[in-house]
Formats: sequence, structure tokens, C-alpha cells
Amino acid sequence: MSASAGVSAFYASDLSSPIWFRNGPDNAAIPQLIAVLQRAPFDGFAEGPQLAAQVQAAVAQARSGTPGDMSSAERVLSTAWVSYVQALKRPTSGMIYAFPVLQPQGTRPDQILLTTAAAPSLVTYLTTVSNLNPIYQQLRDTAWAEAQATGNLTPDPRLLANLDRARSLPSKGRFMIVDSATQRLTLYENAQPVDSIKVIVGTDELPTPLISSIMYYVTYNPYWHAPDHLVRKTIAPNMIKLGPKYFSSHGYHVIDQWSEAAKEVDPSTIDWKAAAAGKIHLLIRQDPGPLNSMGKLKFPFPNPEDIYLHDTPSKDLFAKDPRYLSNGCVRVEDAARLGRWLLGRDPVAPGKEPELREQLPSGVPIVLTYLTAQVRDGKVSYLDDHYGWDKAAPHFASQQ
Repeated sequence: MSASAGVSAFYASDLSSPIWFRNGPDNAAIPQLIAVLQRAPFDGFAEGPQLAAQVQAAVAQARSGTPGDMSSAERVLSTAWVSYVQALKRPTSGMIYAFPVLQPQGTRPDQILLTTAAAPSLVTYLTTVSNLNPIYQQLRDTAWAEAQATGNLTPDPRLLANLDRARSLPSKGRFMIVDSATQRLTLYENAQPVDSIKVIVGTDELPTPLISSIMYYVTYNPYWHAPDHLVRKTIAPNMIKLGPKYFSSHGYHVIDQWSEAAKEVDPSTIDWKAAAAGKIHLLIRQDPGPLNSMGKLKFPFPNPEDIYLHDTPSKDLFAKDPRYLSNGCVRVEDAARLGRWLLGRDPVAPGKEPELREQLPSGVPIVLTYLTAQVRDGKVSYLDDHYGWDKAAPHFASQQ
């Protein structure tokens, strides 16, 4: 429902009560609302200043003290606030939300107004809602301060692209953020960073996607499922050249499906020349061991792209910078350290069998994102847009 229609329905119902003028036109929350709207282009809400002007005019009219002017102004302020909150809480463009509850919540006009009306301190509530999360707040507020200092109040499109992605980060508690722009995994406690680990992320051709999910368990001794392009370019040609010994020495198996119920297919029945030419597509699984690309630990989480974090035996690659080297999944430099943080103790496999799972004490939110805008030394700086996603990002406007 649009902001204006929703606000009209709200004030026509028995649920409504004055929010902005409950104590007359001198409510301290009103200048706070005006300030939030004036800054709103730096939230990606271009209509904010126009609505701020409408709020100022309505408040001036309400000072007449007549019930009609007060009622009209009340609706103008509520419509402006609802429009802003709806824009602020839109889903991140391109983000895969593994569960609906991970999407921004609370965009119905009646929800917004009822929650606002119930706030013990309206000034504090407006600030809390507009800040979203610490990373978002720091980035936006730094850019806004720079804009005010220079007089250039037009936000950089790169900033808006990054704020759109930062909008989906958690605001509190314990969580993980994989940032493909910096190729680092950061661990958070009480919304504060407590550790950071190098990672390897996807190439230009196979970028690590934007995902919001929850991790529930770790996997010891994982299988590795070879991606199709490596079957064509590496495994099939080596099978043709070196024969069955190559296949068995690397712990490879052809299977009939990607599932725990998979059955093996005799590799001698495969037309490996056709596989190398891409005429047939094989499912190849590698046993756990020193050659396994998963290393000793895998960190799965629900998502439709089958993206996960994992250990790797190729530690030398972490010396590279940048590290856009994977097929989309995320390789972790110190998987044991991550496992220790997740489990609360050293991650030790309970046996040698493949794919042994251990449940975490509680689910841990994880967000895979791409933050090329960073606050450094109190200023906004921009990293190389390796994926080109800043340029491709849409320009955001009102959802009114």
C-alpha cells in the first residue's frame, strides 16, 4: 500500500492517535524528522528534501492551533515518515534472502505508525530506525558530513549502491560478513567486529553472489563436487591422458546425483572425450583427503546457489591481492579459527567418515556482500569495483 493511502486508512481507523502533535507543534521529534528527511538522499531516498519542505510548511500552518490545521499537519508528517521508512526498508537489489524473515520487515503504513506511536521517546526512535545498523550508519553519516562540509549535497552513485547493500546487514548480535570487495570474513559479537580472516572469492566470470542466510552446522571431512568447467578442462583430459590410475589416486568418483543418496557410476563406462568436449555433463565427487579442494572443514548455509565457505589446502593463494580466484564459493584462510568461533571450542572431527556434521549451539546469521565504499580515517574511500556492480546498480527513488 502507498504511503498516502495507508496513512489515510490509519487515521480513519480506531487505531489512530496523535503522533507528532500530541503535545502541540513544539514536539522535539518534528525537527528530528525534518533533519532525517533533509539527509534522506544519502539513504537513497531522493524525495526527502521535498517532503521536509512540506513538513515545515505543515508545521507552520499547524501553529494556528485550529484542529483542522493540526489534523492536516499530522497526516503530512506521517505520510513523509512512512514514505521514508518504506524506502529505507526495501530489499537490497540482487540480494538472495534464504528465508523471508531475513528481508527488511515492517513496511505496512499501519505497522510503521503504530510502532512509532508506541515509542517511549520519539526522537530516539527516529534515530534508531534511520540508522539501520552500525556499518550503514557510519558510511552514510560520514558521507553526509563530507557533503555538508563541501556543499555538494548530491550523493555519489557508488555510495548509494553500497548503502543499498549495507541495508541488509544485521544490526545486533552475533553474525558473520563475507565482503567480496575486501576479500575478508569478519566475525561480529554484539554488532562489533572481533576477528577478521582472509578469504578467496569468486572470479569475474563466477562472482560470489549477494546472500543473506543463517549457518546451522559445520561439516568435517567434506566431499568436493567438481564444477562442470573443471571436469571439462582438467579432469576429463587427465583421465584421457593418464588413465584410471589418475582417477583413483585423486579419490574421484562419478555419481548419478548431487545428494546423500548418490550412487557411483563405473568410470570405464564414460565417454571421456565427449566429457572433455562438453557434450556430456558428469557429476564427479572427490573423497576427503589431502588433495580435496574443501580441505578439512566446510561451512554450509541454506541458499539456492549452493554457495558455502570452506577450508582449502592451497594456502599460498592467500598471499595474493586481490583474491578473486574461486568458482563462487568462499575459501577461508584459517578454517579452524572460524570453526572455533562458531563452536566455542576447537573443531575436531568425531571420526574419519566423510561428511560428518556438527550442529552449532545456535544459528549464526551470515551475509555475503560487496562493500567497495569504506570509511577510513574518518572519510569515505572507494575500492576497485572489481565486479562492476557499482556501475550496474540502479538509482533509487521513492516507493511512495
